[in-house]
Amino acid sequence: MPRRVLFAFNPDDAETKEAAAKVRAVVERHGTCAGETPSRSDASVEGIGEVDLIVVLGGDGTLLSQARRFADLDIPLLGVNLGRLGFMAEFDLDAVERHGETLFGDGPLTTDALGMLRARVFGEGESTPRFDGLGLNEAAVTAGYPFRMVELGLRINGETGPVLGGDGLVVSTPTGSTAYNVSAGGPIVAPGVGALTITPIAAHTLSFRPIVVPSSSTIEIIARRVNNDLERGGTTLVLDGQVQTPLHHGDRVEIAGDAQHVRFVQNTEVGFWETVIQKLHWGAQPRMRGS
Repeated sequence: MPRRVLFAFNPDDAETKEAAAKVRAVVERHGTCAGETPSRSDASVEGIGEVDLIVVLGGDGTLLSQARRFADLDIPLLGVNLGRLGFMAEFDLDAVERHGETLFGDGPLTTDALGMLRARVFGEGESTPRFDGLGLNEAAVTAGYPFRMVELGLRINGETGPVLGGDGLVVSTPTGSTAYNVSAGGPIVAPGVGALTITPIAAHTLSFRPIVVPSSSTIEIIARRVNNDLERGGTTLVLDGQVQTPLHHGDRVEIAGDAQHVRFVQNTEVGFWETVIQKLHWGAQPRMRGS
């Protein structure tokens, strides 16, 4: 039976609407259009009906927000890149056209189940979280205004670790290892590895190195010294660069791999390491002057 396809995109963007119309024409040749929904992270998922596949049009930020939005539904997401980098969105308009029958017909789909993390924030001495959220890429504690150094205590599975002085800390999934984590100097982690990576942001010591722990680990970050100018954005927990909650002195952030997964449709023409080479220029040789 041909797939019933839901479209998620920004209806206020003319370029995105035009791209959605082109993809819709491909879907109608091979499958069934089940409607569309605005790609706002706060848009309701109720009443979307019977859907076999969700096509998300936009950049990687759009795909991240929709992954969190639809995580509970266990419906595969197909990312169509309309942004600049397009690391996560594996298809462009030409690839959708080439693979239209496979993607929207009744054949098997190649998907990858990506693990997520859950971050919860507890006030000092409290046992009920005041914040609870999912992330696909990472949970980052950022120093915030007025950008003075913060101090964060670290515990892993209840065992006390070091105190980090610096601009913050990134805890990333393998999916997020190529995002904020790698920009902060953390390692690239291959898809499918059951791990979380802990990477300091501008650590005030040369001895604090990134570490990789099993995704079953519980990572606790204790806010020992924070920036409290909340009106201008003080020290903050940020999920996927999109969901934010302020942190106060004494707060405890608990981060662990979550049982929740999100399925992404893979473009079988391009492998992960090829994407790393092409889009992140992994191992690229220096360019000589005049070349």
